[in-house]
Amino acid sequence: MGLTIAAMVLLSAAIHPIWNLFLKQEPDTQLGYLGMTIVLAACGLVHSLLAGSDLWAVAAVIPLILLSWCGQILYGTCLTATLSRGDLSAYYPIIRASPVFIVIVGVAFLGTTYSLYVLLGIAMAVAGGFLLLYRRGTHFLEDPRTLMLALLAMSGTGIYSIADARLMETLEPQVQVFWVEALLIPVYLSLFLRRRTHTRYEDGRPIIRRTAMLIIPGVMAYASYYLILMAYQMGAEVAAVTSVRQASIPISVMLGGLFLREGAIARRLFAASLLAAGIIVIILFG
Repeated sequence: MGLTIAAMVLLSAAIHPIWNLFLKQEPDTQLGYLGMTIVLAACGLVHSLLAGSDLWAVAAVIPLILLSWCGQILYGTCLTATLSRGDLSAYYPIIRASPVFIVIVGVAFLGTTYSLYVLLGIAMAVAGGFLLLYRRGTHFLEDPRTLMLALLAMSGTGIYSIADARLMETLEPQVQVFWVEALLIPVYLSLFLRRRTHTRYEDGRPIIRRTAMLIIPGVMAYASYYLILMAYQMGAEVAAVTSVRQASIPISVMLGGLFLREGAIARRLFAASLLAAGIIVIILFG
């Protein structure tokens, strides 16, 4: 991976947990994700129009668009559920562990074999995830439902990452973002409206602040996503990109401690580093 591509992916990794933090602080997480999706689609559309991109080039890659869409739905719905139930610093590293998903898919469905070094890397990643979930004085893995949601979100990331890398052989990044996010809007809107019929909450924030808290994460998510798609377009391999993106894991742990007052940050930082190191070993020796 060249230095330019690596710098782009690292910048994306630095941005990613910040918009997750904004989403975590939104009282209605589903509303926040819906707003972010609308902003992503709008950014992609405006960028495409300004760049003179061919929005209808998508007709040649509809199956890949739908695969990316399905991965995004799995990721988005499970991410919002995870953030509403668990600590950012505990579950974010698991959500971002998509290289592990890619390895599992390779072994189970593609006949891929891996060296002992890669198996060691998998063990390190799993151990790091377990350590992140452990809390002193509580039963180990006391919330399996939230763990399962985080694992499903991770799988969604792996699915859309594989699809996106292939899409960048045909489409421009902004065109891909527009179509996938535009197709996601009806899904998240229906989920939001269905939930609103059962759940109400009072939001006393000024309207300007509420609007900003919906727009800012979307703009940041677009910048982060665009950098990754550009890396794919420049020839970066999907597993290598997802590996370098693990730099976002320690950042998420520190943000969780500084802004969300989540406990045991020192232990979690060690565990997240172990998880990230395991994933890097998988990529380096795979």
